[in-house]
Amino acid sequence: MHPDIEHLLAQPFGSLPELIERQAAHRPGHTALILEDQHLDYATLGAGMDRVARSLQRDGLKPGDVVAICAGSSVEYVLAYLGALRAGVAVAPLAPSATAEHLSAMLDNCGARLVLRDREVAAQWPLHAGAALRCVALDDAPEAGQPWSQWLAQGDGAPAPIAPEPDWPFNVIYSSGTTGVPKGIVQSWAMRWAHVRRAVTNGYGPDAVSLCATPLYSNTTLVAALPTLALGGTLVLMRKFDAARYLALAQQHGATHTMLVPVQYQRLMACADFDRTDLSRLQHKFCTSAPFSAALKAEVLRRWPGRLIEYYGMTEGGVRCELHCHDHPTKLHTVGRPGEGADIRFIDEQGRQLPPGEQGEIVGRSAGMMSGYHRLEGKTREAEWFDAEGRRYIRSGDVGRLDADGFIVLGDRKKDMIITGGFNVYPSDIEAVLCQHPQVAECAVVGVPSEQWGETPVAYVVARPGMQPAAGELREWLNTRVGKTQRVADLRLAERLPRSEIGKVLKRTLREQYLQAAPIAG
Repeated sequence: MHPDIEHLLAQPFGSLPELIERQAAHRPGHTALILEDQHLDYATLGAGMDRVARSLQRDGLKPGDVVAICAGSSVEYVLAYLGALRAGVAVAPLAPSATAEHLSAMLDNCGARLVLRDREVAAQWPLHAGAALRCVALDDAPEAGQPWSQWLAQGDGAPAPIAPEPDWPFNVIYSSGTTGVPKGIVQSWAMRWAHVRRAVTNGYGPDAVSLCATPLYSNTTLVAALPTLALGGTLVLMRKFDAARYLALAQQHGATHTMLVPVQYQRLMACADFDRTDLSRLQHKFCTSAPFSAALKAEVLRRWPGRLIEYYGMTEGGVRCELHCHDHPTKLHTVGRPGEGADIRFIDEQGRQLPPGEQGEIVGRSAGMMSGYHRLEGKTREAEWFDAEGRRYIRSGDVGRLDADGFIVLGDRKKDMIITGGFNVYPSDIEAVLCQHPQVAECAVVGVPSEQWGETPVAYVVARPGMQPAAGELREWLNTRVGKTQRVADLRLAERLPRSEIGKVLKRTLREQYLQAAPIAG
């Protein structure tokens, strides 16, 4: 790493776009970005960022303003994101998979003056641009807005300089929306700077080749993509995950780093090409965003040598744990220990701190904490917890406990807990038993209304390939192995579980499906 860049990284606060500018100055010909047959070097990346920043400044956007991006992954998307930051403008990346109603609500919440989108998004999200809102088409599709090639400022030249402050909004990340309209999580420049500095300890740097197969609107992607570029590596993007294509790209480009969600590891392990693909350079593997089963972690360790690190945390920040699976093979049922600089506590339903070992809601404090939910002060207060000294923590909504060795054993989301006949039932406990059945590939347990118990558990099961279990027999097998309050009232077979684009099981969707078919369970 160049001494100039090392000096910048040694500072307690700095600018991510400035780091990329320095990379462009010191290694202009080094490949920064690969997407299918498109390759951008750092000189081209830096010049593109500058053109976007000049375009925004020409249009009157100032530091602290917001632009929204809603599109599939593309080179233009990356340039738009980084160019906005170059101008000090915050980015709100919106999920193209969201409903038009939710997209409009997110746009209204973030207050963006400019929306960058593509043809596909425009087809399902009509917008009426005007004086207060401008639309630009990243793929030049006229129905999506002013074509990108026309909007982009011409010629070379530097944008007007900015001097970012630590508390400036860097981006507004909208939560997955599995429980209603997504909330805008404001991440500050200081929070992202902390992410970049921490990435150095995980081997990111000029020689890194990072393969990302999740969408660019997701924080899962950003925590890998932004440090890769800031630290001078090569970012390889996929428009859509496909296991065989992923393996081919990893071998072709000599990938060294990857951030995947659990369902992607599952599909890679099941891919016929896996064992004949050379993944010897891919030594830094990371996983986040959804529960990562101990069995799957063990299989990845056995078949894919190198480091495997699971991150448990939230886009809101505060709670941050790391499990270095390769170093702790007997702790694969946990999500690891608190990360460096993270302070994790457990609280009861009254907000009182619990002693070590007792199960409660997980709250956390670290350098990477959101400023708050955008324009939702009440929701922000609900997400905060303060200790006796008045220090601020972020509530996770997850239940867990600390084991004797300081590792965190995770339970469920508080909202997923089922209260049946006055007893608290955790779906993950039932799911763990059900997954032991030899014919079960994966499962999910949700609570549904019950006339007798108030709420009762029901299970959805995906069978292993070639297996055809009988739902009634499977339910009976399960109910003889769990406690009385954990017995499921019903069990349904499904071809697949509904998931978000980053692999989270959409339990709200399962509840809705069940209630449409059977309004009240016994």
